[in-house]
Amino acid sequence: MKNNYCVIMAGGIGARFWPMSTSAQPKQFIDILGSGETLIQQTYNRFLKICPPENIYVVTSEEYRALVQEQLPNLTDNQIIGEPSRRNTAPCVAYANYKILNQNPDARIVVAPSDHIILKEDVFVDVVSNALGAVAENDWLLTIGIKPNRPDTGYGYIQYSDDKNVHPIKDILKVKTFTEKPNLELAKDFLESGDFLWNAGIFIWSLKSIQKAFDQYLPEVDALFKEGIGKYDTPEEHEFIQKTYSICKNISIDYGVMEKAKNVYVYAADLGWSDLGTWGSLFDVNDKNEDNNSIVGRNVMTYDTKNCIINAPENKLVVIQGMEDYIIATKGDALLICKKEEEQMIRNIVNDIKAEKGEQYT
Repeated sequence: MKNNYCVIMAGGIGARFWPMSTSAQPKQFIDILGSGETLIQQTYNRFLKICPPENIYVVTSEEYRALVQEQLPNLTDNQIIGEPSRRNTAPCVAYANYKILNQNPDARIVVAPSDHIILKEDVFVDVVSNALGAVAENDWLLTIGIKPNRPDTGYGYIQYSDDKNVHPIKDILKVKTFTEKPNLELAKDFLESGDFLWNAGIFIWSLKSIQKAFDQYLPEVDALFKEGIGKYDTPEEHEFIQKTYSICKNISIDYGVMEKAKNVYVYAADLGWSDLGTWGSLFDVNDKNEDNNSIVGRNVMTYDTKNCIINAPENKLVVIQGMEDYIIATKGDALLICKKEEEQMIRNIVNDIKAEKGEQYT
C-alpha cells in the first residue's frame, strides 16, 4: 500500500451547477447532496481506504488552496498542488507526476476528479485496489469504464476489443476507441452494440508507465516539468511553476495521451457512479419524495409540485406551488428557475450574468 498514490483533481468551476456552484466556491467544495460532507471531502475519505494519507495529493487552482486546506485539514502544504492558471488535465497530471517522482519513483497512481458520486464505495475500493495491483505488473494505462444503462449523450464512451483474456481480472479489457459525447442516435447504437462503456475519467497507472507515455506523446509538456527536477518541494518550486504554466499548452490527458497510446485498457465496473455534471445527474442519484421531488433544504414546502429538483439553504423558507419538471435552486442573492430539459442553457446563462450583472453573482 505504501506505493499507492492518489491525485485528486479539484480545479473546476462547475458552472452548470449555478447558483449553488460559483467561481468563489465551486461544486467540489459544497455539500450538494445534503450529506454533511462536501464532494471533495467524500472523495478524500474514499481514497483513505486505498492510499496512506501522506500519499494523497490534491491539484487545484491556486485561488482554491485555502478552501482545500479548510476542508481537508490533514493535508500538508506539499500535498496541495496549486496551479497558477487552468491548462486542462495533461499539465495537471504532469505536475503531479514530478511531485510524486520526488518522493517515490516506484509509485502507482490513481487520478480522479473531486466531484464524482460513487454510491457503491466498497466495490470502488476493490476495483481501484485491483487496478493498482494490475498496473504494478503491466505497462498499462488503465481507465475505469462504467456499464451504461441508457443512451446518455453527456458522457464520453470507450469501446473495448473482443479480446477478453488480457488479465486474470476478466473485467479488464483492451481499449479499441474513445468517442467524446455522441449524439442521441450514436449513443443508442453504442448501447445496442454492447461493447461500449461510459468513460468515468478515472485513471490508474504506474509512474513509470505514464512518464513513458508523456515522453512519447506529449514530449513538449513533459520537458517543461522535467526542468523542475531539484526544485520540487523546495522554495524554488513556486516561481518555476508560475513560469512553466505561462508557456505550457492547454490539453487534456484524454486527447494528449489516452487516445493515442497503444497500451490502454479499461476496467469495466458498476460503481453506482455519476460524474455529477448537471442538475439532472444530481436528480438521478438523489432520494425523492412521494411526488418524485428531490429536495435539499430543511424548510422547503411544496404544493402540487412534481418531478422537480429543489436546492435551498437550510435556514431559508422556500414555498413552491404548481411546478413540474423544474430545477429550482437558490443561494445568497441568486435564484434559478429552469426547466430540467433546458438545463444545458445554464452555462450560457452564467456567461450572460457575468456580462450584464457582473462577477459578484457567479
